Amino acid sequence: MAFDESIDISKPFSYINFTEHLAEVMGKVIYDSYSDTVILCIGTDRSTGDCLGPLVGHKLRDIRMENVHIYGSLDEPVHAKNLNAYIYKLKNFKNPFVVAIDACLGKADRIGYINIKDSPLYPGAGLNKKLPSIGDISITGVVNVGGFMEVMVLQNTRLSLVMNMANIIAGGIRHNLWKNHRSEYLTPQPNAMEN
Repeated sequence: MAFDESIDISKPFSYINFTEHLAEVMGKVIYDSYSDTVILCIGTDRSTGDCLGPLVGHKLRDIRMENVHIYGSLDEPVHAKNLNAYIYKLKNFKNPFVVAIDACLGKADRIGYINIKDSPLYPGAGLNKKLPSIGDISITGVVNVGGFMEVMVLQNTRLSLVMNMANIIAGGIRHNLWKNHRSEYLTPQPNAMEN
């Protein structure tokens, strides 16, 4: 059965709901069968509406866990022009579990919703770009209305909405990574002991 949940970030407890739904979809995955977890944050910092992925990556950049890799941030975004290079990088991993994150456009009544699916992400679909699908699960945030002048709409998206979504997504991912890789947090790393 396919997993497809939407969380309205304007509602109380949206962070908790997102975190629980993410745990549910990630819990369906047997972690032992995957070599690494890759968080692929897609988008560009040059467009307010499309910076959701890079903001999430920026907020997760300090995670230092063995076999967890974060790609895409404000400093080094993953976007349409370099997506294939990052997909190629994934071939360096034996069997990675890929979480793909991106902004999307939707209906007016869905703005402010975060969607979690146990299916790949199709980046650029809202702008009619033909890009390869990516991810074992996908997380998308509906940042504005689609269907007309999409590039202009993305440029005129409220930053506060994108920031709130990024905070919820990054917090939920951080919590679930901690929960699933708890022993790594509890065991002192060699570099941490030197200082």
